[in-house]
Amino acid sequence: MAAGVGKTVAMLRDARRLRDEGIDVVCGFVETHGRAETLAELGDLPVVPRRTVVYREVPFEELDLDAVLARRPDVVLVDELAHTNVPGSRHGKRYQDVEALLDAGISVLSALNVQHLESLHDMVLRATGIDVRERVPDRILHRADEIVVVDVAPGELQERLRAGKIYAPAKVERALQSFFRAENLTALRQIALREVANAVELRARARLRASRAPDAQAPGPDDGVADAERVMVSMSSIPSATQRLMRHGARLAGGINARWFVVYVRTPGEAPERIASPVLRSLTENIRLARELGAEVVRLEGDDVAETLAGFAKERGITHAVFGRTRQPVWRERLFGSLLDRFMRLAPEVDVLVVGARDADPKPGSEAP
Repeated sequence: MAAGVGKTVAMLRDARRLRDEGIDVVCGFVETHGRAETLAELGDLPVVPRRTVVYREVPFEELDLDAVLARRPDVVLVDELAHTNVPGSRHGKRYQDVEALLDAGISVLSALNVQHLESLHDMVLRATGIDVRERVPDRILHRADEIVVVDVAPGELQERLRAGKIYAPAKVERALQSFFRAENLTALRQIALREVANAVELRARARLRASRAPDAQAPGPDDGVADAERVMVSMSSIPSATQRLMRHGARLAGGINARWFVVYVRTPGEAPERIASPVLRSLTENIRLARELGAEVVRLEGDDVAETLAGFAKERGITHAVFGRTRQPVWRERLFGSLLDRFMRLAPEVDVLVVGARDADPKPGSEAP
């Protein structure tokens, strides 16, 4: 949930256990921050030398991806998953280095704080007022065979900070007054524990549904694979709440290990030449984010959005749909019916999650470390 809880130490202990079992483990990039406990755990574990990148005449050390790929260990430790690489590196983000290692068949032990997960950005911002800039798309977390939560009570973490075990003494008081406030740490801890609990529950429900009706889900026309669960997020050209919907969808899909889709239905009134340039740019940005979150983006055309979405849901075997709450006048909903109501009548077999509208997000405060 924060710097200093012991993620790197836990990772190093796991690495030592694996090495003792005869597995070839190396440290690709381990950030000790000069902490005695972390240095002690690093000990004699084999380390791949870092790559030095010079940026604006200043040398920086980064993971040497090519060296690790050439070494081809069974397991490599890569700390600080949300780190932004120095310009001039092969990839812009460290998680992209990790993806390259996974694609090469090398297992990775890594660590990140809960606030760096893309799908939780809105939740963290509301709970703490902290706008986290460095974020990791959910798709990489979905590739994990195991997720371990390193849990520390907020009071204990603050004591570690005061004892100089996290930051230098000159930084302690400022940290206690900003990110390391008790209410922030409590909120982040609750988010982390709740996400793990939700993931366990949703996966259990998915297994139960699959065991009760193993042949109920017809395979999708594009892959021939019968998925137990599939999630659909309805995306409009109105940008205000779309990213929040997609993050909810990503969390839901990740929790039940489901394939998921972000679906945009373009009506005749939303032809490109009729959409304002800022809205079109936002639509493009939202499509990019959807792909980063691990969704398959589907663009459909239709006169009736509810009918088009319901048809797609039946065709692809959608089990869960995520909608935003509309803000149209009550008289209009009573006269014509809302998109949500009509979809639920047309696709009663789909579980629907409605995300409430918010006028504005909290004003960002300090950035997370």
